[in-house]
Amino acid sequence: MAKLRHCCTVLLLLFTSVSAHSDFFTSIGHMTDLLFVERDLVSSLKDYVSAEEDKLQRIKRWADRLDALSTAGSQDPEGFLGHPVNAFKLIKRLNTEWAELESLVLTDVSDAFVSNLTIQRQHFPNDDDQTGAAKALMRLQDTYKLDTETISSGRLLGSSSVATTSSVLTMEDCYDLGKVAYSDVDYYHTELWMAQALKQLEQGEESSVVDAIAILDYLSYSVYQQGELERALAFTKKLLELDPSHQRANGNLKYFEYQLSKQKKLEVDDNDEEQRMWKENRGRRDDYLPERKQYEKLCRGEGVRMTPRRQSRLFCRYYDNGRHPRFVIGPLKQEDEWDSPHIVRYHDIVSERDMEKVKELAKPRLRRATVHDPQTGTLTTAHYRVSKSAWLGAYEHPVVDKINRRIEDITGLDVSTAEDLQVANYGVGGQYEPHFDFGRKDEPDAFEELGTGNRIATWLLYMSDVQAGGATVFTDIGAAVQPKKGSAVFWFNLYPSGEGDYRTRHAACPVLLGNKWVSNKWMHERGQEFRRRCDLHWTD
Repeated sequence: MAKLRHCCTVLLLLFTSVSAHSDFFTSIGHMTDLLFVERDLVSSLKDYVSAEEDKLQRIKRWADRLDALSTAGSQDPEGFLGHPVNAFKLIKRLNTEWAELESLVLTDVSDAFVSNLTIQRQHFPNDDDQTGAAKALMRLQDTYKLDTETISSGRLLGSSSVATTSSVLTMEDCYDLGKVAYSDVDYYHTELWMAQALKQLEQGEESSVVDAIAILDYLSYSVYQQGELERALAFTKKLLELDPSHQRANGNLKYFEYQLSKQKKLEVDDNDEEQRMWKENRGRRDDYLPERKQYEKLCRGEGVRMTPRRQSRLFCRYYDNGRHPRFVIGPLKQEDEWDSPHIVRYHDIVSERDMEKVKELAKPRLRRATVHDPQTGTLTTAHYRVSKSAWLGAYEHPVVDKINRRIEDITGLDVSTAEDLQVANYGVGGQYEPHFDFGRKDEPDAFEELGTGNRIATWLLYMSDVQAGGATVFTDIGAAVQPKKGSAVFWFNLYPSGEGDYRTRHAACPVLLGNKWVSNKWMHERGQEFRRRCDLHWTD
């Protein structure tokens, strides 16, 4: 009996990692609102410009008329003022008309625009958002092995061959990315983006706020911090050619020359391996993910490949779940994605109309996704999960209830003890690094508040296609599942014995290009006793 209870014991883990900290994420769903806000502001700005131009035209007409009068009078002042009409009009102009002109000049036609701007400003991103967006670009750069030139030119994988002007990074943009990396003590990316900024500057791009001196200052220090004294010295000398009086550069020149001569005398190469690892890990140390290489390879479509023999055992079929009444006439299209653990995909599960309704319901509630912190036991945001999510109960709309019933019909599992439908939106660099959906033994109190046992299975519905990136990858087995709108992927997190299947460790790759919408349904152990019977000896 104790073993049977063990099969249904409550466990938890979403992910264990370094302490969570604040990180950027704005979903594409919310950013579309910002795009329309900006369009409204541009329209308001144009109205303001038109009003200012009309005002200036009126002032110009005043100026032209007054200029003609004053010119005529100044040629022969006494003769001009000898005419009583001219004398009267001069007094009238100075007493009345110049006051009217003053009133016109002081008229502020910007009120409507400023008022609109003030109202909309509350929706604007802040400095943290901008920093987060910069880090997202660098995350994409690392994961998909993109060079700075590719990103700067806007020619990303899956985008059109000719980048639009809005997709191109200016020299100042590259400089700002380098500064964000520098502030984060990330000298690897500081060097890359400052070098790109310098390259674009040398190619003739102009800037009124950034010059080569500022860029070289960052470059010399960032390469020095990576142990490259000779390059640091070269950048410093180049800076001093432009500004011989640069105080910090002069101090660095002496220091770098001293350190370099000292290094050459000792012929020390002890830090070569350390610097190689630093470069390879892109400066990541404390929070470096041990399986990151595997994770990023799978995201790029590389990594583990299934043998032809195993591949031949994967099939597509029509599925009726044991002649379920709903599927006898209209069976489902089921496709094997992986054999062990068995991961299957169901095609054309939810209609376009229903998916749009789910997005519509979720969008106003989207908040930064949270994870369970194993140290505090609370839900918190984490740098390794960058998305926005919302929870929808079956009672909230018939479409949600309809999707829940469909999940139950397809999987054969009881959804009455499942968690609410979680809707997630991954935007700029959105990702969820490798994690388990089920709770592990070292956290016996997880999910305790639900009282429904561990997460026995995961249902993942893709509600959008993604142009590039955004795959769901399983780092332990090497599987990669691509998003396909209207399809759902399903797998069991627990063996029939109730033990966690550690092969189901998975991740959501960063979205390189596009907009990723998904909805998750996590089924729990309670209620499944007669639907998926517990087998104490079965673990594979």
